[in-house]
Amino acid sequence: MIVKKLRDKNGWSQEQLASFSGLNVRTVQRVESGQKASLETLKCLASVFEVDIATLTEEITVIDKSKEEWQRLPWWFRANMFGVNTRKHIFRIEMILLAFGFAHWLVRPDVFATPVIFLAAYATGWLMRYGDKHEVW
Repeated sequence: MIVKKLRDKNGWSQEQLASFSGLNVRTVQRVESGQKASLETLKCLASVFEVDIATLTEEITVIDKSKEEWQRLPWWFRANMFGVNTRKHIFRIEMILLAFGFAHWLVRPDVFATPVIFLAAYATGWLMRYGDKHEVW
């Protein structure tokens, strides 16, 4: 994703990036889709974008709540992201809810509480995927 963002920031097509970096267009497409890249591929891309290789291997997951795109998102999504600044944070919340739901189900099954915990985990995962779809992170 970061490669696509850097490419878009420079206003280049995938073909132009491939030409500038000496890579195949298919390689650029694979890297942008999130597949692993070789060290040589990362070196080529890092030199074209003039960034460190580490920058290409880490994903930017911080929500920029000052951007206009954030303000255009539905109020219910923004309200649920109160106190959440990264995708990793909301993922952890989902995993904690799932673990708590399974523990509650095994230790003290309840007709009401257990499904509510699982529903909260599902809703948290749905919010995370909604954020992914709208490139919030």
